[in-house]
Amino acid sequence: MKKTAFLLISLFLFSFMLPEKKKMKIFLAGDSTMSIKETRYFPETGWGMPFVYFWDSTVTVVNKAKNGRSTSSFRNEGLWKQIMDESQEGDFVFIQFGHNDEVPTKKTYTTEAEFKSNLLRYVTEAREKKMTPLLLTPVARRKFDAAGKIEGTHDVYAQLVRDVAKENNVLLIDLDKKSQELYQQMGVENSKLLFVQLKPGEHPNYPDGKEDNTHFSELGARLIAQLVLKELKTLNTGLNERIVTPPVKK
Repeated sequence: MKKTAFLLISLFLFSFMLPEKKKMKIFLAGDSTMSIKETRYFPETGWGMPFVYFWDSTVTVVNKAKNGRSTSSFRNEGLWKQIMDESQEGDFVFIQFGHNDEVPTKKTYTTEAEFKSNLLRYVTEAREKKMTPLLLTPVARRKFDAAGKIEGTHDVYAQLVRDVAKENNVLLIDLDKKSQELYQQMGVENSKLLFVQLKPGEHPNYPDGKEDNTHFSELGARLIAQLVLKELKTLNTGLNERIVTPPVKK
C-alpha cells in the first residue's frame, strides 16, 4: 500500500517536471480548396477551416490560403512573404497547389517546369528558415465516368508534386489519391454531399442553385481535413502529441 502511494506521488510530482511543449504554428499555403471563406460564400468551406480544431493549445494554425492562387501568384501577391515574416524555427508549412497552376486559360497558369521550380523554392526557403515544409498533391475534384468510377483531374500536376517530394526528401501527403478514394467509397450520388451542390432556392447565397465539383461543403471540408490529419499521423513529424483526441462517448 505504501509503495503504491509512493509511486502515485512520484508520478504526480514527475508530471510537473516534464518540459513544457514549445508553442508553434502550422501555416497553410494554398488555394480555394483550403482557404477561409467569407460568409457570402457559405456553405462553401475550405478544408483549412475545420483543420484548426484538431490541435492543443500549443499549436496555432495560420491559414494563408487564398481563392484562385497558384504557386506563382501566391508569391507575387506577398502571401508567401507573410509566412516567412511571421514564422520561426520549428514551425510547419503545408503547401497545396495545382488547381490554378494547371489551367492554361488562367492568368495564374504555370508550366510544369515552373510549377516544380516554384515548389522547390518554397521548400528551400522554408528549410532555410528552419521550418518543416510538407507538400500535398492537389485535392481531387469530383468526376466520375459513365460506369461510376472516379477519374483523376490533376494527374500531371499531382505527379509533379510527388516528384518534388521524392527528389528532395520532403514530407508528402498524397491528397489527390486519398480524396479520390474517399469519393469512390461514397459513390456518385453520396459524394455530392461533400461539395457545394444546391438546388434553386435551397440557400440564400445561391438563389439560382449551384453545381460545384471543386469546392467543399462544410461536411466535405471536415472529411478532407480529417483525411489530412489521418495521413499526417503516419508521418514522422513530431506533431502527433499535439493532436487533440476527442473523448470516446460511451
